[in-house]
Amino acid sequence: MKIQKEKFYTIIFVIVIFSQLYMSSFRFNTFLQITVLFLFLLFEKIIFTKSLLRQIAPLFLIFFIGLAGTLIHSYALVNIIKDIFHIIKPINGLLIGYLFYKKINDFEKFIRTIVVAGFVSAIIHFGTILLFSDITSVNGIRELARDNFLELFSFFFLIFHKKFRNTNLFQTKSKHYLYIGVLTLSCILYFSRTMIVSAIILLMSIYGYTYITRKGLKVITAVIILIGAFYMYLFSVKIDRNQPGLESFLFKIKNAPSEIFKTKIDRENHKDLWDHWRGYEAKRAYALMQENPSSFVFGNGYGSLVNLKFFAPLTENSNDKGLKFISELHNGFAYILYKIGILGLVIYLYFLIRLYKTIYDKITIYSIYISAIGLVYLFTTLTITGIYNSRDIIIFVLGALLFFESKDRKAIP
Repeated sequence: MKIQKEKFYTIIFVIVIFSQLYMSSFRFNTFLQITVLFLFLLFEKIIFTKSLLRQIAPLFLIFFIGLAGTLIHSYALVNIIKDIFHIIKPINGLLIGYLFYKKINDFEKFIRTIVVAGFVSAIIHFGTILLFSDITSVNGIRELARDNFLELFSFFFLIFHKKFRNTNLFQTKSKHYLYIGVLTLSCILYFSRTMIVSAIILLMSIYGYTYITRKGLKVITAVIILIGAFYMYLFSVKIDRNQPGLESFLFKIKNAPSEIFKTKIDRENHKDLWDHWRGYEAKRAYALMQENPSSFVFGNGYGSLVNLKFFAPLTENSNDKGLKFISELHNGFAYILYKIGILGLVIYLYFLIRLYKTIYDKITIYSIYISAIGLVYLFTTLTITGIYNSRDIIIFVLGALLFFESKDRKAIP
């Protein structure tokens, strides 16, 4: 019976992750995750340990602070509910990962599940490219798939499993190398700047360079110098954004810093606007907050919208005028500040820093990945809303890792 339960919960866990990746409906995924969590708590005797409550407490605090801003203002109910679901989404994901693998209680099974799921996702990625994408250009290849952190974590779990556990995930070397080859190629074909930076963070964490020591600081400094030199080269040469090949991807890398931080943007110049869209969103949010200074404390609350001052073509229907008011921002720090205020932002940073500091308690495979995820989220919050990204699957991985880390900590004599 125990084996059947393990298989059942593994299947449900994979379904939830794949739905998050491939179902575009945020409402459907929210309903699925809440239903799965509710049924799990209904049929299983679960004790919420102090460790788990301590881990999710900052996320609940953020949620309740956001309610204060909501009570001050008057918003449409549909927008309030939508925002509430966005804010509780990481709580759902963390609990599903934690509680499911507390029940399964098998780290090797967890790693193998993520790796196999990532491999299947990579095959789907190849099929999508071959059947539906324009393979003659980087933009064409990226059109239907911008990133995939399931595959990225699958790749690192597979590559470095033996380093930590001294065991092979698969019995045959041919299967091992097949998975590595498929995952490597698929990750490359996303041409994702966010995945590249996240991969660097994971690699540095695994080799201990994010642990602040003299050696770690030297490596971090060397990486910063190399990145700086690379950008000096990019700005020293002319790169055509309209070229179909790798050149267009290099332009995106070159444009990445100004895309986020540049705020002096000519809205009438579409090229300037779309090249710096993240900065424009954040600028509009900050301007609206200045009109209502109290929002800096508790935020504007759930249901609040950012006025873009024009109809942006952000919908899939070409016949629509576009969206003038938006609820979500790419810059997660601006998003949290606008919705929940400085208090929410401070608690969010505390949550990420605490994840990162896990590595200072005890260096294990669990603490290394948890620490790396804290740093990855610190970066992805700047670019794709971090834990509040509607397609984020890292939170499920984090939930499982937090369980195994707490279990390992309890085992210390």
